[in-house]
Parts: sequence; C-alpha cells; structure tokens
Amino acid sequence: MSGSDSVPEWMAPLGHWLAAHLSGVDTATVTGTTGASSGFSAETLVVDTVLTRDGVEGAEKVVLRRESPEPPVYPVQVPGWQVEIELQYRIMEALGRHSAVPVAPMLGYEADAAVLGAPFFVMGFVPGDVPVEDPPYAGSGFFAEATPAQRTQLLERGLATVAAVHDVDWRAAGLEWLVAPGTTPGIEHQLALWERYGQEELRDRVHPVMERGWTYLHTHPIAPSPVGLCWGDPRPGNQRFVDFEVVCATDFEAASIAPPELDVGWWIMFDRTMHEWPGLPRLDGDLTRDQQLAAYERASGRTVRDIEWWEICAAVRYCAIVVRVMNRAVDRGLMPEDHTIWRDNPPALVLEQLLDEV
Repeated sequence: MSGSDSVPEWMAPLGHWLAAHLSGVDTATVTGTTGASSGFSAETLVVDTVLTRDGVEGAEKVVLRRESPEPPVYPVQVPGWQVEIELQYRIMEALGRHSAVPVAPMLGYEADAAVLGAPFFVMGFVPGDVPVEDPPYAGSGFFAEATPAQRTQLLERGLATVAAVHDVDWRAAGLEWLVAPGTTPGIEHQLALWERYGQEELRDRVHPVMERGWTYLHTHPIAPSPVGLCWGDPRPGNQRFVDFEVVCATDFEAASIAPPELDVGWWIMFDRTMHEWPGLPRLDGDLTRDQQLAAYERASGRTVRDIEWWEICAAVRYCAIVVRVMNRAVDRGLMPEDHTIWRDNPPALVLEQLLDEV
C-alpha cells in the first residue's frame, strides 16, 4: 500500500483500545493507514488517527505492530517466549526507561488476540529517513545523495547507537528474562541455539556453504568475552535519521544476552551485502569496514578481536534465517517447493566469500 488507505475491517476496535490505553485521550478515531508492511515477521502499519484531548481534536500518527500467525522468524532465546511482539515491546520499553538509546514512545501492548486477531503493540510514530536495503542505500536514496561528511556522520552515529545498546545495564533494566533458566549466556549458548535452529529449518536438506561456516566456527574457537544486551539485527536500515542523527532504533525481536561482538559482526557483515554483493563502489565518506570497526571501538571503549570470526558467525546465522523465511514462503504458497533460493542467495555468497578469505 502507498498513501492513505481505508481502515481494514479487523482494525475497527483499535479506536476504542487507543482511547482506553492512551493517557489523556478521551476519544480516538482511526482514519486510515499508510506505509503497510506484512513480511515474515510482525505486520507493521502506520495508523492515522484523530485523538481528542480535553475536548480538542488533533490528527496523530501511531505505529501498530501485530504478531504474525507463524512462529517467530528468529530462534527463541527463552522457552515460552514465542510472541515476538511482546518481546519487542518489553525490550524497547526497557530501553526507553533505562538507556540513552533512542526508541519510539511505547504506548501499549495487548496480549489478547481477540481484540485485533493477534497480539499487538502501539508505539509513537517517529519521522525520519531510513537507509533501505532494496535498492541498497549504498547506491541510491538519501545516503547516496548526501555529502561525504554526512555519510560518515550517519555511520558513526549509527555505530554509536549500537554501542549504546551494549552499554545498557541489562539486569538493572529488568531484562534478566532474556536468559533461560539454567542457561549460561555466552557465545557457546548462541552457537548451539542457532545451529539447532538452522538444522531444523533445513528439513534434512544439505546447505554446503552453511556447513562450511559451522565447521569453521567450531574448529577456530575464540576467547569468551563478557555478555551484554545484543540488538540482534543492528544495521543502518533499522535506524531512523534526521539530519544524519539517529532519532529511533527499531526491530529488537532478535535481541539476546550475548557477547556484543555478535552485533558488531552482524553490522560489518551486513555492510558487505550493501557493497560487494551488488557490486556498488564505496562512495566518499562511506566508511570502510575497518573504519566502521574503529568507530564502534571509539564509541564503546571496547576492542573487538577476531572480527573475521564474528563476521562468519553473522553470515552463517543470516543463511539460517533465509532458509526459515523461504520455508515460510513455501508454506504460504508463495514459492514452489523445489526452489533453491533457500541455498543460493546473497547471504550464502557473502559467507562463501568470507570463508575463502580466512
């Protein structure tokens, strides 16, 4: 959808819900939706509303995120936490209360699927520019049109936001529930969790490049590092920018308590998918991966060792996610069962490139 659309029938109860849950709001009317997204994670809608406060009506936008009918896209970190929507809401609420990480105002969570057909939450709408992946921001859009200094600023501010997530005192923020009872958080736990997830999604198929990746990770052990709150999917596309400053961080459904390098490797690996894979030259001011790593280290005060290992770890996980998403596409009837995209795709090419380099 683009522009403003009529209100879906299932959304009819939302106005009453907003009036009951938003502080200081007497009445709420939903007038339309814009910017709809309904991928394989939560459905996202920007909702146009008219809210009445103290007898005065005003138009406002809110963002609705509604749970997908399928199980979560990412592996479940804690048994019993299969609802991605609640996980995201609780993490972003905690970040808003206990950190300097910029997140949208969290307006309310609803667990009762009877209201809108699935659990959902509502948050405030934060305007801003997003470096999109399709087409890659490295070659088009506001990032490509920016000055070199602005490109550098965007990347440095984005990496500082990743560092701010890692600086969160996750225990003081009440995020202990992200660690399963009896589990020691760390890279060993994450490797076991993700490898099991990947094998289950393969459904007895063989993914040679992913197997190479797991073999490399297991045969090149690294020294453990202290754990912290990890974003799970940190990249420029999960941040909103105004004047090349981060105004909102989004999409925390893959969050975990793990070594921060897990996030750093993901950010650095994702940079390859925006440059080498589509064959886009690096524009002036678009920091190299070494420069981005240095920017993270300055912002965080940490030294990141073995970045190649963490990049490969990220690419292996990305390959597993693609397998899961492609399985869902088949299950929904959107793809034929005999397709090979689950195996032959950009993340697999990136992983192969990384493995060939080490």
